Amino acid sequence: MDMNQRKTPAPCLSFLGTGSDVGKSVLATAMCRVLADRGVNTAPFKAQNMSNNSGVTPEGLEMGRAQIVQAEACRLAPHVDMNPVLLKPTGETGSQVVVLGRAAGNQQAREYYGAKTELFPVAASALDRLRAGYEAVIMEGAGSCAEVNLMAHDFVNLRIAGHAAAPAVLVADIHKGGVFAQIVGTLACLSKKQQDQIAGFMINRFRGDVRLFDDGVQWLTQKTGKPCFGVIPWFNHIRIEAEDSVAVEQPERFAAARADGPAVAVIRLPHISNFTDFDPLDAAEGLSVRFLEHPRDLSRFLAVILPGSKNTRADMDWLDRIGWADRIRSYAQAGGHVLGICGGYQMLGQKVRDPDGLEGDPGEIAGLGLLPAETRLSAPKTTTLARFVWDGIEGAGYEIHMGRTLLSGGRKWLTVTEQNGRAVCFADGCQSEDGRVLGTYMHGLFDEPQVLARWLAGIGLSGAEVPRVRGYAHRDAQYAALARHFEQHADVAALMNAMGISPEGGAV
Repeated sequence: MDMNQRKTPAPCLSFLGTGSDVGKSVLATAMCRVLADRGVNTAPFKAQNMSNNSGVTPEGLEMGRAQIVQAEACRLAPHVDMNPVLLKPTGETGSQVVVLGRAAGNQQAREYYGAKTELFPVAASALDRLRAGYEAVIMEGAGSCAEVNLMAHDFVNLRIAGHAAAPAVLVADIHKGGVFAQIVGTLACLSKKQQDQIAGFMINRFRGDVRLFDDGVQWLTQKTGKPCFGVIPWFNHIRIEAEDSVAVEQPERFAAARADGPAVAVIRLPHISNFTDFDPLDAAEGLSVRFLEHPRDLSRFLAVILPGSKNTRADMDWLDRIGWADRIRSYAQAGGHVLGICGGYQMLGQKVRDPDGLEGDPGEIAGLGLLPAETRLSAPKTTTLARFVWDGIEGAGYEIHMGRTLLSGGRKWLTVTEQNGRAVCFADGCQSEDGRVLGTYMHGLFDEPQVLARWLAGIGLSGAEVPRVRGYAHRDAQYAALARHFEQHADVAALMNAMGISPEGGAV
C-alpha cells in the first residue's frame, strides 16, 4: 500500500444497494478501473464482507475475494485494510470472524451482533489509513442499506459512508423486477439525514434498449429528487470473478441449461468456498462444468471435483446423509477421476479430526476413504500465496485452511516452490496409486493454462482448447472491458464531481 501521507483525507464514493446481489461489487470494480485509467491512485474498501470466497494478500493474510478483484482493477496488490472484517459462514447462524486478515474465532449471529460496536473502530481506522495513502477510495456496502431492524448496529453501509463523508450511489437491479419500489422504498426507510447521504441512483442489469426506460428514469428523478447516474445494460461478454454465482446458488437449474457434451461435475457442498477455482475450467472450449447438489449417476462425467468447504465435517456428514458419498465411491471404484481441493481434499481421506471444535463441537468423522490420508484440524490458519510445479509445469495459487493432512501411503504430486515470497521446496498433496484420485490444498490450481491442459489430458480430454491467457493478464483484460462498458452508460463526470474529483483526475 502506498503510505505517502496526504495532507487531507482522500475523497470517497460509496456504492450501496437496495438489496443483496444487485451488482454493487461489479459497479464498484468498474469505477475503480475508470479512476485508475484517469491516473487517480484509487483503493477499494468494504468494511465487512460475508463470503466463503476469500483470498490471500502478499503478506499472507485473508480477505474477501471481491476486494481482491477491486484491488486488481485499481492495479494494486490487495491489502486487508480494503476489507478489515470478513465473515465466513460455517452454518445457518454461525461464522468464522476474520479481522484484519487473521481468524479471530467463531461467533453465532447474536454474538456477532453485539460485537459490531467493537468492530466499527477497526473498520473506520482501516478506511482512514486508505484515505491517507491514496487519492480516492471506492467503497461498497453490503445487502440493503435500509434494513431498519439492523441499522443501529450496521457499520457497512451508511454509517461508514458517513464517517468518510462519502456521497452514496444507490444501486438497484431492474432484472429482479420492482425497480421503482426498490429505489423509492429504500429512500422511504431512511431518515432525512440518511436520505441526504444518497447522491443519486443507478439502475443495473437492464435488458433491451435503454432508451425505452427514459420515462422511468424521469419518473424516478422527479419522485426522489435524486439524479440518475446511469442505466447499465446486462452483459455476457465480460467475466468478473463473483462472490456469488447462479451456478452455485441454483445448481440444478444451471446444470439443466447446459448442453450435452464433455463435462466435469463439481459437488455443490452446503458450505462451498472459493468456487472461482473453476472459472478457468468453465472457460475451456468444449467442456462444461456442472455444479450438482442432488445425488445422481456420475458415469457420464469425465471427472468429479470436491471443492473447498468452510465446514469440512458438516459437509462430509451431508455427503453421507444425502447419498453422495456412496455415489462418489462407486464412481471412483469404476475408474472415474476425482479431485479434491482444500476441504474436498480432506474429505477424500480416511478421517477428519477436530479435537478443538474449530468447526463446531469437538469430534471426528470418517472420510470417503479414497486417499490414504488423515486430517487434524488445528489453529493457526494457513494462509499463503504459493508457487508450485507439477510434472515440470509451473503454476501459482494460494492456500487457506485449518490443520494438517498426514499421509500413510499414496504419492505426493505437487512441489511447492514459494510461499508468501519465500523460496521453499517440499512435496504436497496426495495421489492414489493409479493416479485417478488427486487431493491438494492449492486453490487457483487451474489458473495457469498449461496446468489446466495437463489435468484435462489426465482425465481423457487431450487437446482441449484452454484459454491462452489466464490469471492476472486475463482478469486485467476483463476489467478494461468492464470499464469501457461502464463509461458508455454511466455519467462518470457526475460521479467524479460528486466525489470532488474533476473528470481529468484532479481536485474540483
